[in-house]
Amino acid sequence: MAYRQVGYQYETSPRKLQPEYEPNKNPYAKKKGSTLKQTKSKKQQKRSIKPHVKTILYILVGFAILFSISYRNSLITEGFNKKETLKKQLNVLQKENAQTAIAIQNSLNLANIEKAAASMLGMKKIDEAQKVYVNLPKKDYVEPASEQVVVTQEQSWVDKLLESIMNLIG
Repeated sequence: MAYRQVGYQYETSPRKLQPEYEPNKNPYAKKKGSTLKQTKSKKQQKRSIKPHVKTILYILVGFAILFSISYRNSLITEGFNKKETLKKQLNVLQKENAQTAIAIQNSLNLANIEKAAASMLGMKKIDEAQKVYVNLPKKDYVEPASEQVVVTQEQSWVDKLLESIMNLIG
């Protein structure tokens, strides 16, 4: 194990660093329990694969989460852009509406109506020569009705009884 000396070193030769691992002297030498080690090494290989699978799954899950967040943000941006275009269209339509209202008010001016009547329809103001006065006598020509219309309705026996009592009393 390597450890550092803090401070000044008084000796002339530097201290030898020891490696953190010790290499095998003969990796091809067979030992008595080599078959057990081979089966253990297969199990260890399977165990060493499992953490890699877990990390890959974690990376895939993280990627899926980031993808869903970016997709959601793109949908929000698309909706915002659609809202902004609709606002622009609304502003354009409101401006056109205001301009049309002003144009209608200007066209309803009496002078403009007279110009249109004179130019399009050939109309002109009435002259004194065109006026004709008519004198009517003050006699009433409505005749009153010569016959009197009497509307009779079927009366119930209670109404007939009340009417006969009223005729006797009064």
